[in-house]
Amino acid sequence: MESLSGIEIFKKLRDKNIKFVDYSTLGKITGHTNKNTIYKLAERLVNKEVLVRVSPGLFLLKDAPISEFEIANYIYQPSYISLESALSFYGIIPQFAYTITSITTRKVKRILVEGKEYSYSKINEGLYWGYEKKSDILIASPEKALLDIMYFASKGISRPDFKEMDLTIIDKDKLLMEAKKFKSGFVLNKAIEITK
Repeated sequence: MESLSGIEIFKKLRDKNIKFVDYSTLGKITGHTNKNTIYKLAERLVNKEVLVRVSPGLFLLKDAPISEFEIANYIYQPSYISLESALSFYGIIPQFAYTITSITTRKVKRILVEGKEYSYSKINEGLYWGYEKKSDILIASPEKALLDIMYFASKGISRPDFKEMDLTIIDKDKLLMEAKKFKSGFVLNKAIEITK
């Protein structure tokens, strides 16, 4: 089989609007089926800066229009954007967090991609809900992002300043209803306190 050049592979991926690449995708694009050949090809494409490695076997197409939130969803699954990143996205907290924060049911993890830190906080499966798809990202609703941060505050993991938050977009009835699902006195009491 004739081998495609790095530029040809880049063009094929770009033309098909493929931003995220794994070994399977690379095999389909190039027609290669031999795993060793695909691994070596991936290494070559990383070295030629066609692909950016984000973790073993996962790559981004260099210079593709990919948001940091899309990257966060892709590199560690299942996950959704929440905590400070979601609160900043909705304008609830004024500052933008340097680290992109997400919730997962897997173990806690921090991943560095091209100088940007992606942080994943673990929540049990019973609390893995309250997110929606906006464009190409999975992100907590404003209420769930607030509840997630309350939950981690109850564990002593975060110290949010609730007085600095702009809660005008929060649906207070929804917040209180969803707070009960956490089965945490701290979360429910904090939700009641900030909705007064």
